[in-house]
Amino acid sequence: MAQNVNVGGTTYLSVVESCDNFPYGPASQTYYRLYLPNDDQPYGFMTPEVVNKMPWTPDFKVHHERRCVTILDPSHGEDTAASINSAFAKLVSICIEQDLFHVLCRQHSEPVAIVGVKYSQPVFVERFAASLFGLMSRGAHLVAYTTSEGQKRVWVPRRSSHLYTYPGMLDVTVGGGIKSGVSPFDTVVQESDEEASLPEDLIRQHARPRGVVSHMSVTGEDFKGEKGLVVPDYIYVYDIELPLEITPRPHDDEVDGFYCMSIAELQAALLRKEFKPDSAAVLIHFLIVHGYLTAENERDYVEINMRLHRMLPFKTRPS
Repeated sequence: MAQNVNVGGTTYLSVVESCDNFPYGPASQTYYRLYLPNDDQPYGFMTPEVVNKMPWTPDFKVHHERRCVTILDPSHGEDTAASINSAFAKLVSICIEQDLFHVLCRQHSEPVAIVGVKYSQPVFVERFAASLFGLMSRGAHLVAYTTSEGQKRVWVPRRSSHLYTYPGMLDVTVGGGIKSGVSPFDTVVQESDEEASLPEDLIRQHARPRGVVSHMSVTGEDFKGEKGLVVPDYIYVYDIELPLEITPRPHDDEVDGFYCMSIAELQAALLRKEFKPDSAAVLIHFLIVHGYLTAENERDYVEINMRLHRMLPFKTRPS
């Protein structure tokens, strides 16, 4: 059993805090809340800077005194979902055409579903734009490992240097955002092929669900795009023990290569903060699930577990 380690004063709790750094308590009052038609629960937190810069169309109403933005429904309930989708599409297109926000990269991206809407049809927004509105993100991650002579080793990729977010950093074996209309497990299956050349049959037969990791972050100085954007996120977590003859291999240009790390090497890299922050949280969860971090060897064990499962202020049940 691997023992707890410490690198340069860094703790596992501080690693988790790197991706769960949105303030608890009244700090949320500084943000604008985003509302959908005929729904009194907010779906996102927007910064005042984004609200003031956004080229709002007549499909939106901004209430500065109440600090909220509401999407209007010109269909009057006949097809609310279509009205919302059209409103987001028009607004994001204007932002891209005018190159208003760095995070959009001057390009359109795939749709992601807005979680928890109560309409009969799905509501979605382009993935790159979600953080501008502070909308909930959903992901699915898979940790792949092997066991030899009773010792686990974890497959860890290095992100390609051209990626927009966290280029060159270490990552979870397989991970990706959940696209509109795709289930968490199917996301893992697709990403396993695209990122690691792992066969579908193997994943479907042997990957095991390990729960959900949730956190809420604010984009900081290490983020290329706008600073201070709110990113609430939850991740469906899976793991799989690979046969020794199966080796993950890059299948697209998002991964430079894979390393097979011992648990001690993984722990040291985590504490050096070499991993993408949300992936680091998932790997700490892996260490807990497999008994490497325990109440006996980690003094922050309880708080780490609580911070890995943050209660998010938005609806989390998929529509």
